[in-house]
Amino acid sequence: MSQTIRIAGTIGESIVDGPGMRYVIFTQGCPHHCPGCHNPETHDFAGGTEMTTDGLLADIAKNPFMRAVTFSGGEPFCQPAPLTEIAAALKKQGYHVMSFTGYTFEELLALEDPAVRALLNELDLLVDGRFIEAQRNIDLRFRGSENQRILDVPASLAAGQAVWCEKYR
Repeated sequence: MSQTIRIAGTIGESIVDGPGMRYVIFTQGCPHHCPGCHNPETHDFAGGTEMTTDGLLADIAKNPFMRAVTFSGGEPFCQPAPLTEIAAALKKQGYHVMSFTGYTFEELLALEDPAVRALLNELDLLVDGRFIEAQRNIDLRFRGSENQRILDVPASLAAGQAVWCEKYR
């Protein structure tokens, strides 16, 4: 069943939003409003464009060589249900799926939202934590500030606590 999702846009081929060549979905709407945010145009929850999950999946499928997808934002965890639908469909096809979030892993678990947990269950990696301008570091891979972590989501869920993906530490 196709759901509707509000997005700011997509990038068909990115090498900076996670490991390898990736399709990126930028969700629309963010409650964090981090000073110095890289994507401030995604903050307005009424902005962007509505798309269907089926439409996004069809767009991803146009490139048969693309096997990785990133959810960015905005704040992806403000729209967990449609992203879970997309992620689950992609995982069944062998895609690597990751997400950025301004929430920490601990904050996401504390939300006790079944839709948030369902999305976490479909992710391979999670870059968590708000962007902190005073901790900005352009030498970091796939993250903007030193407080942010790149987490191995399956290992984190199994442990019940954040587990760094050592490959990117």
